[in-house]
Amino acid sequence: AFIANVQRSSLRASGHRNPMLLGLNIGKNATTPMERATDDYLACLDGVYPHADYVTVNISSPNTKNLRALQGDAALDALLGALAARRQALAQQHQKRVPLFVKIAPDLDEAQVAVIAAALVRHGMDGVVATNTTIDREAVKGLLHAMETGGLSGAPVFEASNRVIGQLRAALGKQFPIIGVGGILSARDALGKIRAGADVVQIYTGLIYKGPELVRQAALAIKKGL
Repeated sequence: AFIANVQRSSLRASGHRNPMLLGLNIGKNATTPMERATDDYLACLDGVYPHADYVTVNISSPNTKNLRALQGDAALDALLGALAARRQALAQQHQKRVPLFVKIAPDLDEAQVAVIAAALVRHGMDGVVATNTTIDREAVKGLLHAMETGGLSGAPVFEASNRVIGQLRAALGKQFPIIGVGGILSARDALGKIRAGADVVQIYTGLIYKGPELVRQAALAIKKGL
Protein backbone atom coordinates (compact mmCIF):
# COMPACT_ATOMS: atom_id res chain seq x y z
CA ALA A 1 0.00 0.00 0.00
CA PHE A 2 2.84 2.39 0.83
CA ILE A 3 4.49 1.92 -2.55
CA ALA A 4 1.16 2.28 -4.35
CA ASN A 5 0.47 5.54 -2.51
CA VAL A 6 3.89 6.90 -3.47
CA GLN A 7 3.33 5.99 -7.10
CA ARG A 8 -0.07 7.73 -7.10
CA SER A 9 1.15 10.84 -5.31
CA SER A 10 0.74 14.16 -7.12
CA LEU A 11 4.16 15.13 -5.75
CA ARG A 12 5.72 12.97 -8.42
CA ALA A 13 3.07 13.30 -11.13
CA SER A 14 4.24 14.15 -14.62
CA GLY A 15 4.63 17.90 -15.02
CA HIS A 16 4.21 18.66 -11.31
CA ARG A 17 6.60 21.35 -10.20
CA ASN A 18 7.74 20.76 -6.65
CA PRO A 19 10.87 22.42 -5.26
CA MET A 20 10.86 20.30 -2.09
CA LEU A 21 12.91 17.17 -1.59
CA LEU A 22 10.96 13.95 -1.11
CA GLY A 23 12.54 11.52 1.33
CA LEU A 24 10.91 8.10 1.61
CA ASN A 25 11.28 5.76 4.58
CA ILE A 26 11.45 1.99 4.00
CA GLY A 27 11.29 -0.86 6.49
CA LYS A 28 10.31 -4.45 7.13
CA ASN A 29 6.69 -5.59 7.42
CA ALA A 30 5.75 -6.66 10.93
CA THR A 31 4.69 -10.11 9.68
CA THR A 32 7.86 -10.84 7.70
CA PRO A 33 10.30 -13.22 9.47
CA MET A 34 13.62 -11.62 10.33
CA GLU A 35 15.49 -14.04 8.07
CA ARG A 36 13.57 -12.55 5.13
CA ALA A 37 13.83 -8.91 6.20
CA THR A 38 16.19 -8.03 3.36
CA ASP A 39 13.54 -9.10 0.84
CA ASP A 40 11.17 -6.46 2.19
CA TYR A 41 13.77 -3.71 2.06
CA LEU A 42 14.72 -4.59 -1.51
CA ALA A 43 11.07 -4.69 -2.62
CA CYS A 44 10.48 -1.28 -1.06
CA LEU A 45 13.62 0.17 -2.62
CA ASP A 46 12.53 -1.10 -6.04
CA GLY A 47 9.13 0.53 -5.64
CA VAL A 48 10.11 3.95 -4.32
CA TYR A 49 13.41 4.45 -6.14
CA PRO A 50 12.05 6.32 -9.21
CA HIS A 51 10.10 8.73 -6.98
CA ALA A 52 12.52 9.52 -4.14
CA ASP A 53 15.12 12.23 -3.78
CA TYR A 54 16.60 10.14 -0.97
CA VAL A 55 15.61 6.94 0.83
CA THR A 56 15.80 6.30 4.57
CA VAL A 57 16.49 2.68 5.53
CA ASN A 58 14.70 2.31 8.86
CA ILE A 59 16.32 -0.40 10.99
CA SER A 60 15.38 1.08 14.34
CA SER A 61 11.61 1.29 14.80
CA PRO A 62 10.81 -0.19 18.22
CA ASN A 63 7.27 -0.91 17.03
CA THR A 64 8.37 -3.75 14.73
CA LYS A 65 9.41 -6.79 16.75
CA ASN A 66 13.16 -7.55 16.64
CA LEU A 67 13.80 -4.94 13.93
CA ARG A 68 16.62 -3.39 15.92
CA ALA A 69 18.54 -6.65 15.63
CA LEU A 70 19.41 -5.41 12.13
CA GLN A 71 21.71 -2.86 13.78
CA GLY A 72 24.06 -5.71 14.76
CA ASP A 73 27.32 -6.20 12.89
CA ALA A 74 26.63 -9.27 10.70
CA ALA A 75 22.95 -8.50 10.05
CA LEU A 76 23.74 -4.89 9.16
CA ASP A 77 26.54 -5.93 6.82
CA ALA A 78 24.23 -8.32 4.97
CA LEU A 79 21.41 -5.79 4.65
CA LEU A 80 23.53 -2.82 3.59
CA GLY A 81 25.50 -4.96 1.15
CA ALA A 82 22.28 -6.10 -0.52
CA LEU A 83 20.89 -2.56 -0.64
CA ALA A 84 24.10 -1.15 -2.09
CA ALA A 85 24.10 -3.76 -4.85
CA ARG A 86 20.42 -3.17 -5.64
CA ARG A 87 20.93 0.59 -5.65
CA GLN A 88 23.72 0.20 -8.21
CA ALA A 89 21.41 -1.75 -10.52
CA LEU A 90 18.55 0.71 -10.02
CA ALA A 91 20.82 3.67 -10.70
CA GLN A 92 21.66 2.21 -14.10
CA GLN A 93 18.02 1.39 -14.82
CA HIS A 94 16.67 4.83 -13.90
CA GLN A 95 19.73 6.89 -14.80
CA LYS A 96 19.94 8.50 -11.38
CA ARG A 97 21.67 7.69 -8.11
CA VAL A 98 19.35 8.04 -5.11
CA PRO A 99 21.16 8.60 -1.77
CA LEU A 100 20.58 6.03 0.98
CA PHE A 101 20.41 7.12 4.62
CA VAL A 102 20.20 4.66 7.52
CA LYS A 103 18.01 5.50 10.54
CA ILE A 104 19.31 4.22 13.87
CA ALA A 105 18.11 4.06 17.48
CA PRO A 106 19.03 6.29 20.42
CA ASP A 107 19.33 3.26 22.70
CA LEU A 108 22.84 2.31 21.59
CA ASP A 109 26.14 2.39 23.42
CA GLU A 110 29.28 3.92 21.95
CA ALA A 111 30.66 0.58 20.75
CA GLN A 112 27.44 -0.19 18.88
CA VAL A 113 27.47 3.26 17.28
CA ALA A 114 31.06 2.67 16.14
CA VAL A 115 30.09 -0.64 14.51
CA ILE A 116 27.24 1.03 12.65
CA ALA A 117 29.42 3.96 11.56
CA ALA A 118 32.01 1.60 10.09
CA ALA A 119 29.32 -0.34 8.20
CA LEU A 120 27.86 2.86 6.74
CA VAL A 121 31.22 3.80 5.28
CA ARG A 122 32.08 0.27 4.18
CA HIS A 123 28.90 -0.08 2.12
CA GLY A 124 28.89 3.40 0.63
CA MET A 125 25.84 4.73 2.44
CA ASP A 126 25.26 8.43 1.90
CA GLY A 127 24.22 9.45 5.38
CA VAL A 128 22.65 8.53 8.70
CA VAL A 129 19.47 9.64 10.47
CA ALA A 130 19.93 9.91 14.24
CA THR A 131 17.71 8.97 15.85
CA ASN A 132 14.46 7.06 16.01
CA THR A 133 12.26 6.94 19.12
CA THR A 134 13.44 5.45 22.41
CA ILE A 135 12.36 2.43 24.44
CA ASP A 136 13.87 3.93 27.60
CA ARG A 137 11.31 5.20 30.11
CA GLU A 138 13.56 6.87 32.69
CA ALA A 139 12.58 10.39 31.58
CA VAL A 140 8.88 9.67 32.13
CA LYS A 141 9.22 7.43 35.18
CA GLY A 142 6.22 7.70 37.49
CA LEU A 143 3.90 9.24 34.93
CA LEU A 144 0.51 7.68 34.27
CA HIS A 145 1.29 6.14 30.88
CA ALA A 146 5.02 5.66 31.37
CA MET A 147 5.02 1.92 30.89
CA GLU A 148 3.06 1.78 27.65
CA THR A 149 4.87 -0.08 24.88
CA GLY A 150 6.25 1.42 21.70
CA GLY A 151 8.67 4.19 20.88
CA LEU A 152 8.77 7.35 22.98
CA SER A 153 9.30 10.57 21.03
CA GLY A 154 9.58 14.25 21.88
CA ALA A 155 11.55 15.82 24.73
CA PRO A 156 12.50 12.51 26.46
CA VAL A 157 14.63 11.46 23.46
CA PHE A 158 16.43 14.79 22.95
CA GLU A 159 19.58 14.16 24.99
CA ALA A 160 19.96 10.52 23.92
CA SER A 161 19.69 11.54 20.29
CA ASN A 162 22.29 14.27 20.75
CA ARG A 163 24.65 11.79 22.41
CA VAL A 164 24.40 9.40 19.45
CA ILE A 165 24.85 12.28 16.99
CA GLY A 166 28.04 13.32 18.76
CA GLN A 167 29.38 9.76 18.73
CA LEU A 168 28.57 9.40 15.05
CA ARG A 169 30.32 12.65 14.20
CA ALA A 170 33.42 11.56 16.09
CA ALA A 171 33.43 8.19 14.30
CA LEU A 172 32.55 9.43 10.81
CA GLY A 173 34.49 12.68 10.57
CA LYS A 174 33.33 16.10 9.45
CA GLN A 175 32.07 15.31 5.95
CA PHE A 176 29.63 12.42 6.45
CA PRO A 177 26.02 13.72 6.40
CA ILE A 178 24.01 13.36 9.62
CA ILE A 179 20.31 14.20 9.89
CA GLY A 180 19.47 15.02 13.50
CA VAL A 181 16.06 13.97 14.83
CA GLY A 182 14.51 13.66 18.26
CA GLY A 183 12.95 16.06 20.72
CA ILE A 184 13.09 19.28 18.72
CA LEU A 185 10.33 21.35 20.33
CA SER A 186 11.91 24.79 19.92
CA ALA A 187 14.30 26.73 17.73
CA ARG A 188 16.90 26.34 20.47
CA ASP A 189 16.52 22.56 20.31
CA ALA A 190 17.10 22.61 16.54
CA LEU A 191 20.30 24.58 17.00
CA GLY A 192 21.31 22.13 19.72
CA LYS A 193 21.10 19.27 17.23
CA ILE A 194 23.40 21.14 14.84
CA ARG A 195 25.86 21.86 17.62
CA ALA A 196 25.80 18.19 18.60
CA GLY A 197 27.06 17.33 15.11
CA ALA A 198 24.07 17.16 12.77
CA ASP A 199 24.12 18.82 9.35
CA VAL A 200 20.35 19.23 9.05
CA VAL A 201 17.37 18.39 11.27
CA GLN A 202 13.98 16.72 10.99
CA ILE A 203 10.94 17.54 13.14
CA TYR A 204 7.87 15.45 13.89
CA THR A 205 6.59 15.68 17.47
CA GLY A 206 7.45 19.38 17.60
CA LEU A 207 5.44 19.98 14.45
CA ILE A 208 2.39 18.42 16.10
CA TYR A 209 2.61 20.40 19.34
CA LYS A 210 4.08 23.68 18.06
CA GLY A 211 2.73 23.85 14.52
CA PRO A 212 4.45 24.75 11.23
CA GLU A 213 5.79 28.04 12.61
CA LEU A 214 8.42 25.93 14.39
CA VAL A 215 9.98 25.14 11.02
CA ARG A 216 10.60 28.82 10.26
CA GLN A 217 11.85 29.51 13.78
CA ALA A 218 14.23 26.55 13.67
CA ALA A 219 15.59 27.51 10.26
CA LEU A 220 16.27 31.08 11.41
CA ALA A 221 17.93 29.91 14.62
CA ILE A 222 20.22 27.56 12.73
CA LYS A 223 21.08 30.25 10.18
CA LYS A 224 21.90 32.82 12.86
CA GLY A 225 23.47 30.36 15.26
CA LEU A 226 25.96 29.06 12.74
